Amino acid sequence: MPRYNPAEIEPKWQAYWDDHATFRCPEMPEGEKLYVLDMFPYPSGAGLHVGHPEGYTATDIVCRAARMQGKTVLHPMGYDAFGLPAEEHAIRTNTPPRQSTEANIENFTRQLKMLGFSYDWSRMIATTDREYFKWTQWIFLLIYDTWFDTDQQRGRAIDELPIPTEIEAQGADAVRRYQDSFRLAYQADSLVNWCSKLGTVLANEEVIDGRSEVGGHPVQRIPLRQWMLRITAYADRLLDDLEPLDWPVGIKKLQQDWIGRSRGAEVDFFCGPSAQYAAWTTQRKSAGFPREQDEHSLRVYTTRPDTLFGATYMVIAPEHRMVSQLTALEQADAVKRYVESASFKSDRDRTEGNRKKTGVFTGSFAINPVTQKPIPIWIADYVLAGYGTGAIMAVPAHDQRDFEFAELFGLPIVEVVRPTEVINETEKKCFSGEGVAIASGRFDGMKTSEVKQAIAAELHTAGLGKPATNTKLRDWLFSRQRFWGEPFPILNELDDEGQPNGLRRPVDLAELPVDLPELEDFKPHGRPEPPLMKADDDWLYVQIDGKRYQRETNTMPQWAGSCWYYLRYIDPHNSEQLIAPEKEAAWMPVDLYVGGAEHAVLHLMYSRFWHKVLFDRGVVQQAEPFRKLINQGMILGEVEYTAFQNLTGTFVSTAEAIKQEDGTYKHKSDNSELTQVSVDESLITKQGDAFVLTSDANVKIDARSFKMSKSRGNVVNPDEVVQQYGADALRLYEMFMGPLEATKPWSMTGVNGVKNFLDRLWRLIVDERSEASILHEQIVDRACNADENRVIHTAIQAVSHDIASLGFNTAIARLMETVNFFTKQTERPRSAMETLVLLLSPFAPHIAEELWRLLGHPETLAYEPWPVFDPDAIRADTIEVPIQINGKLRAKMMIDANANAAAMESQAMQDVRITELLVGKTIVKKIIVPGRMVNLVIK
Repeated sequence: MPRYNPAEIEPKWQAYWDDHATFRCPEMPEGEKLYVLDMFPYPSGAGLHVGHPEGYTATDIVCRAARMQGKTVLHPMGYDAFGLPAEEHAIRTNTPPRQSTEANIENFTRQLKMLGFSYDWSRMIATTDREYFKWTQWIFLLIYDTWFDTDQQRGRAIDELPIPTEIEAQGADAVRRYQDSFRLAYQADSLVNWCSKLGTVLANEEVIDGRSEVGGHPVQRIPLRQWMLRITAYADRLLDDLEPLDWPVGIKKLQQDWIGRSRGAEVDFFCGPSAQYAAWTTQRKSAGFPREQDEHSLRVYTTRPDTLFGATYMVIAPEHRMVSQLTALEQADAVKRYVESASFKSDRDRTEGNRKKTGVFTGSFAINPVTQKPIPIWIADYVLAGYGTGAIMAVPAHDQRDFEFAELFGLPIVEVVRPTEVINETEKKCFSGEGVAIASGRFDGMKTSEVKQAIAAELHTAGLGKPATNTKLRDWLFSRQRFWGEPFPILNELDDEGQPNGLRRPVDLAELPVDLPELEDFKPHGRPEPPLMKADDDWLYVQIDGKRYQRETNTMPQWAGSCWYYLRYIDPHNSEQLIAPEKEAAWMPVDLYVGGAEHAVLHLMYSRFWHKVLFDRGVVQQAEPFRKLINQGMILGEVEYTAFQNLTGTFVSTAEAIKQEDGTYKHKSDNSELTQVSVDESLITKQGDAFVLTSDANVKIDARSFKMSKSRGNVVNPDEVVQQYGADALRLYEMFMGPLEATKPWSMTGVNGVKNFLDRLWRLIVDERSEASILHEQIVDRACNADENRVIHTAIQAVSHDIASLGFNTAIARLMETVNFFTKQTERPRSAMETLVLLLSPFAPHIAEELWRLLGHPETLAYEPWPVFDPDAIRADTIEVPIQINGKLRAKMMIDANANAAAMESQAMQDVRITELLVGKTIVKKIIVPGRMVNLVIK
């Protein structure tokens, strides 16, 4: 095999790594540890596409280099395998979900091994493994057994919850119900996103513009009793603990915005019979502000209690629990129609700023607690039940949404804050800033900050309000009406008539896991009733101590298993504990976590919440799970070139085409019809940053890349790339495309270019003229001279730095420069070639292993010491200068500090990346500044 043949080399070394368990990680770290984690994939039937390996390749490079640097590396892989996609596939094909899921896992594993990733496969898990979800259920029971102590700001065991004397006096059942109202896992009648097509409730985050994220089906808001997790109790800690984490600023901002903490006041507005108002206020003053609003009041949360004097009406959400109570008989039909219409709108639709306001009057009034005047209560969908209390005091002079609503329906607008600085005419209509109080009685002339405190204090004294902190974050809706998910380990107690009586008990820990029953028909039926209700009575009903129970028939959402998988990797075969404490202490936290930015809010927020509960209950010893987070960019499909043609077939520039409302295009000048057509790349020339027809430079071409999807037909299967170019070429190309965090278009031409580099590397070391693989005759056993030493140690320094900073594209560029240098030498010292192979090995491990063996080393290089940089090897009179094309950095080169322009040009023109970019191009100008740069202007 004299020529480089990845089809022979790569399977050979993959088999070697498997047979020798090369990357098996010890149970405990030996020396410095490094825990590197990929966001594990969902094993769909389609298998991997080339976007998946990007992050996996990045972590693999880090791990391979770290092993060579003497660190003990934990680098595991598993599968997030429960959830809707697998169940939808099972329904379409009438195949049990477990069967198709396990087949998909087998295919994904094959593909990952095909790419040479150095995972410890002995630790592989899937969230659908019974031994795995046994511990998912165990964690749920721990959460169920926990309440949040607001004074101590931590979760505590439910049996430590103080029970009021009057509750204890009512008996054991009353105590159980009281405890249930404080548990972190609880049931509540909640307004949910119901998708009848999928037959399940969806979390807010799983609904996009009123449709399900999976399948794009319509979603309606309906009330339903659901399991909830009290993530809001941890809102402050989730927010405050973000600061020290080494995470992207954008991800932190997304979580901060999602939590949405604000400080203000809760205020109760009386809305009962006016004759009872005096007695109600007297009772409130003596009893204080209650934990829950009473039957005669409407509670609001406001960040601006200073504007209470300007509250001229109230608005409640269409889903507010008091809608029916507040609706007058003559308004009942109008309210019913409005509420039903609102149920089909997404939160996003309802809160868009430029959307026309809609609403309906309830026929009821409330008493403004500071003016003592009655104000009307309206229903409007711009108020959401899930934010604050689901009701607002409307201050139209100082809130834009309220202002628009008041203008539309002719409601009073009363100014109560005067700005202290000059403002424009638009702001005068609705001033939302801070200033000085006016028309606010005894508070007139006071600054906004002073009025806020004074009014809040008076309301608190009167029992009508209290200071409050609010968040946008809602409790986590945690149940699904589907089959393919973890069963809840909860038993619902039945009364004498066989109906649930509202009391529950956890399944005994010794009986975990609660497995899914065998169902012949697991299809949803479009009603909010779980498929598990179809299970046999032997599974559905349990008798304990003379009492009959029904198992919980909802299942957990897909997020459950992914909340804690990073812990199970550390101790995957422990049947007695979720994780051994000494192993958790040794390996946690995760040192580097790489995955897509699309998980910024959901998975990352949920897993941090679960981890904090586990921390509070003593299961883990670190308050945060992920120390450093990196989001890899998206890999788009190949660039698609399009232009327009008129009815005669003549090409028209994209700038001339105007898109119509019906999706068609017309010429902007004569309104003639245009057709959008694809243009082959061979017919196009690049002109500056634009693309034009080669035959007519006046016709500009639109060049765009799109997200890979089946519908566009632009998905690239890694199997095909590996078959044609090899896994090492795929790995190198994905890292060479650009910075890890950037969004980049795929290009088969680019893969081919990287494959050419590997060919050159092979020829650098291997004699292709021989029938057998032997070293090139120019490989010599002598020490490097000064130039060779400078080049190789420059590479050691640069590649080591770039791997540490995740700058993989620049590391590969340096390796290319090194290969280019030694290709031109008549002799190649063996030691330099060995160093080059070691530096390359994290990026292209298969070819590196093969070359290492040809260089005379019988063992794998996986644990060879990483090359050490010698600063003395780089002469002080050598400098690095950039090579630009049309002003954009394309390469760097090391040159003599005293090199003249001709020498700089000569060396730049020998750079392999530059020569590739110049193919088919004309150099129109050369800008060379000795000691500074080379810039080639081309067309």
